[in-house]
Amino acid sequence: MAGQSDPHFSLFSAEELEFVAEDDMVEIVPNLKMDALNLISGDFGPFAPQIATQVPLWLAVALKRRGKCSIRPPEWMSVDGKEGKRVKRSTNNLTQVLEAERESQEMSEKLPFHYVEISRLLFDHARDDIPDVYMVRSLIEDIRDVRFHKVRTDLEAFNGRTIAVKIKNLSAMEVNIVRPFIRRALQAFCKHDSPELIPEPERVADKRPQLVNNAPRRQLRR
Repeated sequence: MAGQSDPHFSLFSAEELEFVAEDDMVEIVPNLKMDALNLISGDFGPFAPQIATQVPLWLAVALKRRGKCSIRPPEWMSVDGKEGKRVKRSTNNLTQVLEAERESQEMSEKLPFHYVEISRLLFDHARDDIPDVYMVRSLIEDIRDVRFHKVRTDLEAFNGRTIAVKIKNLSAMEVNIVRPFIRRALQAFCKHDSPELIPEPERVADKRPQLVNNAPRRQLRR
């Protein structure tokens, strides 16, 4: 799909989508003692060494850059449901999501709206905190490819009678790419297929200007 590689076909840039995704909450494990942070978006903390707590992704990245914490990847960012050294298994993992995406034409609802942006930020800033990071990255790329294939299949059903499109469980990145394309396609169908916008030949003939002869008439001889 063109918008996947060309930012000019998207509503927002990848950086703008990441900025919005940074408000999602993640779990961190601090290695320092610090009082609570009272911010406009809320109060976070207090922080104690080795005591997990929830913070926005942007704050987790900022603390990680300064070496003040480690970030626990979300449960869905696991290969087979194992969360690092924890024995608890999650029923929502990338392997199961990929299988579900391949088996159904419907989009899986197990992934968060900003799954692409969250994973990209964690790959960039906390790759050492992600178990099996290369396998996780590969699975996410496979999931993206399968989902885009299903979107293209849905868009192939477009025709002149299409007046609206409904695709459930799209991610932010997918909406950002698909929505401008759908809008332009529907506008093109409306422009070329609407009888109000394409005059019929008879109507064109009726609307041709009539020539008016204002010359004085000559009287006929008797």
